[in-house]
Amino acid sequence: MKVDSQEQAFAKLTPDVLLDAVESTGVSCSGQMLALNSYENRVYQVGLEEGSSLVAKFYRPNRWSDQAILEEHRFTLELAEQEIPVIAPIIDNDGNTLLHHQGNRFALYPCKGGRAPELDDPNHLVQLGRFIARIHLLGSTRGFEHRPNIDLDSFMHRPSAFLLEHDFIPGHLVTAYETLLADLIERIEGCYARAGSFQTIRLHGDCHPGNILWRDEGPQIVDFDDARMGPAIQDLWMFLSGDRAYMSERAADLLEGYSQFYDFNPAELHLMEALRTMRLVHYAGWLARRWYDPAFPKAFPWFDSMAFWEEHILTLREQLAKMDEPPIAW
Repeated sequence: MKVDSQEQAFAKLTPDVLLDAVESTGVSCSGQMLALNSYENRVYQVGLEEGSSLVAKFYRPNRWSDQAILEEHRFTLELAEQEIPVIAPIIDNDGNTLLHHQGNRFALYPCKGGRAPELDDPNHLVQLGRFIARIHLLGSTRGFEHRPNIDLDSFMHRPSAFLLEHDFIPGHLVTAYETLLADLIERIEGCYARAGSFQTIRLHGDCHPGNILWRDEGPQIVDFDDARMGPAIQDLWMFLSGDRAYMSERAADLLEGYSQFYDFNPAELHLMEALRTMRLVHYAGWLARRWYDPAFPKAFPWFDSMAFWEEHILTLREQLAKMDEPPIAW
């Protein structure tokens, strides 16, 4: 797999380069640094000589244009201006949020702590619903210009083509995968047809429990790196898993809070399992596209195993059946 030389830039992101970049903004680092759980970008907690630690996020080359990154920053800053608890980038003395140093693009964020939400707690789900609805209320006021939509091309066609073209799928499973893929796309198109017309809005895009920091005063949300245009249900379904009865109960709590701030279109429930299926294929494609990065084989050693692909295909077959079922009740 041919890799652009720019995409090897993370190999040159040594601790000295990282600290020099942060100090180029006018702060003095203590030398303490901690790599945080991020693979698409490189994210570090950096100690300062004075004041609280900062979080420095270094963007992967060739993923987003500068305009797309700035669009993400503007969205989070708009949310912060409305006192919606997001972790927005720090604006420097020149009014910039996207910074450059030795060919690296980075942003600085305040360092905030928190725990994961308790998804079995109805009160947490109601609060989460209110919180996400406030994000969507502002997100619906205009669209992104430089960020893509959540669609079949981005989440199914391109990642599956990459997997097949670069021989990630074991040979004896290729025919089964291709046949299954065609059936999945047909079912996804059916789900979208049943959902009918729905509004696409600016979304967080990757709204899972790991991106929620729960504090005594309620939730805060981090990492808008995957912000896209799409249906509101995209930022809700990742809090809903398990059997149908359990998901229906959790959805009732989540949407109770959500509906207090923003109208939810129940037809979007037809999209839940379609979006879950699309995420599974997209995730496998993402791992494949990043396999050249030494951090990925180290962190995901199971990805190129026979067991993973057998399990992956089994999971997708289960999704095929779920997309034939009626949506959960609300």
